[in-house]
Amino acid sequence: MFTIVSAETKRINLQKSKEWKCSVCGYIHRGNEPPEECPQCSSSSKEYSELKDKQKLKFDGEKFDVLLINGSSHRSHNTGVLVETAEQTLNRKGISSRRFNLNELDIQHCWCCYSMRDSACTYPCRNQLDDVPALHEMVVNSRAVIVASPINWNNMSARLKDFLDRLTCLQNLYLLKKEGLTTGKVVGILVNGHEDGGMKTAMDIFLYFQQMGFILAPFGFAYRTHGSQYNAKTDNDFFKDDEILKTEIEGIVINVIETMNQDLETKLKDKIVPVSE
Repeated sequence: MFTIVSAETKRINLQKSKEWKCSVCGYIHRGNEPPEECPQCSSSSKEYSELKDKQKLKFDGEKFDVLLINGSSHRSHNTGVLVETAEQTLNRKGISSRRFNLNELDIQHCWCCYSMRDSACTYPCRNQLDDVPALHEMVVNSRAVIVASPINWNNMSARLKDFLDRLTCLQNLYLLKKEGLTTGKVVGILVNGHEDGGMKTAMDIFLYFQQMGFILAPFGFAYRTHGSQYNAKTDNDFFKDDEILKTEIEGIVINVIETMNQDLETKLKDKIVPVSE
């Protein structure tokens, strides 16, 4: 027996259905639930969020310990496993943290104001149109940053590169002979990938923080690759189940905490000579 559904009924049902947005590619799906796989980029349903009016990111002004940055295009995939492990370790240790998945935020390209003249690159950043100014404030008001990135062609993700480029206004304080706001802060770096490039990716990320006066925690890099001999579809289960990776991430977090507790920001204040490009 067939039920005939009128065009009006279809229209009403469509109006009642929810809208879901893929955080990776922006595809909009209408229905009561997100699709199991994005028809546009093949991401899983975990990358979908119900589409609602998005509010600009704001910082509440409260200082905290660790800023966690997931630099992947996929908030819930391989790199998300690393960030989740780091966050759980911080919680167990009683360390306050805030976590952000960059693919959920509005992060525009750097305007490169400094290429016009040094003094044109200011802090606060001239670009107040997106979510980055709030992240700037959180970098300044946290004691440490832990960054996680996938390996994309032997380098960090494009999303993470855009975010790090936008930190130029903090680095530029030193070039303008102004007081730096990040000297003595601590950084830890987590990297994962299907193939080679882990150490290069970690070093490329670290160079940004080094030029802002951050200190790399001892044994501050953790990276793990699955291997090109495996199908990429199997990577996620590998990273979830890999005890070596879990142990190393927990070690990185502990090293960041112990270095942070040395209070080098205070001890090194006015003692460090900024040498920055």
